[in-house]
Amino acid sequence: MEDEVFDQIVFVFHNLVSWVAAGAMVFGGVVPYIPQYRDIRRTQNAEGFSTYVCLVLLVANILRILFRFGRYFETLLLWQSIIMIVTMLIMLSLCTDVRTTTELNTKRRSFIATDSKDEEIRIPKRLFLDFDWSYFWLWSRFVDYMQCVLAFTLMAAYITYLFLDSALFVETLGFLAVFSEAMLGTPQLYCNYQNKSTEGMSIKMVLMWTSGDTFKTGYFLLTQAPVQFWTCGLLQVLVDFTILFQVYYYSRYPQKPVSHTVSHTTSAKAL
Repeated sequence: MEDEVFDQIVFVFHNLVSWVAAGAMVFGGVVPYIPQYRDIRRTQNAEGFSTYVCLVLLVANILRILFRFGRYFETLLLWQSIIMIVTMLIMLSLCTDVRTTTELNTKRRSFIATDSKDEEIRIPKRLFLDFDWSYFWLWSRFVDYMQCVLAFTLMAAYITYLFLDSALFVETLGFLAVFSEAMLGTPQLYCNYQNKSTEGMSIKMVLMWTSGDTFKTGYFLLTQAPVQFWTCGLLQVLVDFTILFQVYYYSRYPQKPVSHTVSHTTSAKAL
């Protein structure tokens, strides 16, 4: 009787752990962006966050979904990709609104008009359909990002449909998907290097990146996921630790004045 009760407790505990692990896999990737989203909304300053992070994750997760048509993997990972795509679009929408507002406010402050008509104030429009590579992923409207994502998805889906029977293509697609995700931190890494500072970047976000990527890589190893998944997961953890080293280095050895705008000071104090 006691053995049966013990077995039932173990069974319930095992199911509970499985559900928690599944939830962490699906929603864990979204959590790091919550503090960054709140910081940007509060300070109305998106300078410290690289939108190329969104680009990397959008490409990685679109390719991962297409990879599933050629080689099956867990449904949880599919849902993880879908939710991450939605999250990145929300982040892009916020950053675009904030930067457009910032440009408009700057124009208003510097514009000496003969009357008070705001309609006369203009900011340059950078559009996806202009096909100007010097402004790639620096567009003025969220709809332009949507057009780019849709165009990439349709093109990638068509190529995948043509070569779906090729094992080499499918494996390469899987590698590109997880390798792109492994490079997630590199835009932020480069942004920090250019600014010689991590000011404006949410340290909480990077800490959550690190813990989430470590958990995810361990999950891939335990579930015997395709080799592309866990090898690139290890690379992703390495990039995360490099960004954390930047946080330490630039705070210990500042390369520029601590704050050059009030909004940046507020963001840094919040972290």
